[in-house]
Amino acid sequence: MLRITGATQAYAWGSSTAIQDLIGVQDPPVIAEVWFGAHPKAPSRLQDESGTRLDAVIDDDADAALGSDVVARFGASLPYLLKVIAAEQPLSLQVHPHAVRAGAGFLEEDAAGVPLDSPARNYKDRNHKPELVYALTEFEAVCGFRAPRRVAEMFATLDTPLAHRLHAVLVADPSSAGIQTVFTRLLEPRTRPSRDEVHAIAAACQERLDAGSPSPRADSTVVMLEQRFPGDPGVITSLLLNPVTLQPGEALFVPAGGVHAYLRGLGIEVMASSDNVLRAGLTPKHVDVPELLRNVDYVAAPPIRIAPEVAHGATKIFYAPVDDFLLSITTVDNGGHPLPGRGPRIVLCLDGRVVLVRADGDSLELRRGQAAFVPCSDGALAIGGEGVLVQAGVP
Repeated sequence: MLRITGATQAYAWGSSTAIQDLIGVQDPPVIAEVWFGAHPKAPSRLQDESGTRLDAVIDDDADAALGSDVVARFGASLPYLLKVIAAEQPLSLQVHPHAVRAGAGFLEEDAAGVPLDSPARNYKDRNHKPELVYALTEFEAVCGFRAPRRVAEMFATLDTPLAHRLHAVLVADPSSAGIQTVFTRLLEPRTRPSRDEVHAIAAACQERLDAGSPSPRADSTVVMLEQRFPGDPGVITSLLLNPVTLQPGEALFVPAGGVHAYLRGLGIEVMASSDNVLRAGLTPKHVDVPELLRNVDYVAAPPIRIAPEVAHGATKIFYAPVDDFLLSITTVDNGGHPLPGRGPRIVLCLDGRVVLVRADGDSLELRRGQAAFVPCSDGALAIGGEGVLVQAGVP
């Protein structure tokens, strides 16, 4: 068991207090994410005098660190990335790519000479990026497309020329193809609405709110996004997406190809080990609409909430429908329990003090905000103490 430190990410939408209070770090002053993993962009480091990168530790003996099964399935690299995320402001309207497109896009940008650290680069690695977010506070998002007829209803009572045109498209074609047409028209440079047209939709949503809107969350989201990103067509696209509110302890899965934007909240994320994000708006960062549109899944579906399975009365395990990762939350109160999990694990203490114990009796104490990498060679663990532990692992 190796103590590790996380790598902080200071994006503008982050918080000046949330992660600082949880992890105990104070620099930089605004922190959006802390990464725990071995992604080459920002790997964790051993919390010792060496400060060795976790990816280097794995490279030194992949079979011991990962186990032969994980190496056979994913190669000699940790297949997941664990994050703490604090959104004080909305994130970009985005999609994560599927594995085939990520591999091809990475090679295309390499061949074009786009530097790996360029802000204009879409593909930072060859991997897909499905992800699961577990709420630590109330967590709000928009995620996945609504049913086409429901989207048509959203535009039906907005009295603007653009709303009328979008409504007509969906009435004529209430299918995923109709949603694709509307989504594409809102984002493509040659058809995207003007700033005035976006302002008009937002003003109409405010009027509907004032009159007692039948969809107050959707209209409030439009008004809020317009205030933060005035004139951005991504403001209107939020009406096409399902609103999601997670209460603490609830989890949402976002598949590759799923359009989404996180709006606010503190949570834990676990995902395939990737930094591939395709953005279409609601951000000052690089936007590549054509590439995003190549990766979108337009099939309407409700948000994928993952219900946990309970093990040993102390651990809730969230199994996502992918092979790369799982997430578990263990709560202990002055007692010892087996800690479910195998293979390479990253553990993070969310609260209190927990003690991890190997079969040979070796132990490691973690306090709030402290993390460790558990190599496969450490085998099964037990947990004691009083606190809450997050664990990322491989199914």
